[in-house]
Amino acid sequence: MSRPTRRQAIGVATGAAASIALVGTAATSPGAASAAPGKTEAPALGPAPFDEVFQGRRIQGAPAATDAHAHGQAHAQGHAGHDAVYRVWIDGRELHVMQHGSSGWSSAINHYERFATPLDTARTAVASLKGAHVVPFDHTA
Repeated sequence: MSRPTRRQAIGVATGAAASIALVGTAATSPGAASAAPGKTEAPALGPAPFDEVFQGRRIQGAPAATDAHAHGQAHAQGHAGHDAVYRVWIDGRELHVMQHGSSGWSSAINHYERFATPLDTARTAVASLKGAHVVPFDHTA
C-alpha cells in the first residue's frame, strides 16, 4: 500500500482544521445558542431612542414609524427598497442616517464612515458640522 504524499496530507489536515473551525463558529453564533428550558429570548429591539445636548446642539433619535401608510409614501417618493428604520434630528432638522447591515450606521454628513449606533453617528455629524445647520436631504437632486 502506498503512502500519502505530502500534498495529500496537507489537504486532509487543512480540511479537518476548516471543519473544526466551522463547527466551533456555528456553536458560538448567537442564533445557535439555546435558551434555558422554559425561557424564550426576546428579539433585539434595535437602537434605543435618545435626546441629548452635545456640543451645544440638541440631537434626538428614535425608531421611525413602519406602518403601511409610511411605507406607501416612501415608495411614492422614490425610496423603493430604502425604508427608514431610524430617524435622527439635529436642532430639529432631520439628519439622513442609514444602517449598513451589521457593519454599522452612517449619515449624509459622514457617508464613508461607519459608527456603532445612530447616537455615535449624530455626535460625529455635529462635530463635523462645526456650527453649520443640517441641510435637508433631497433624494431627487
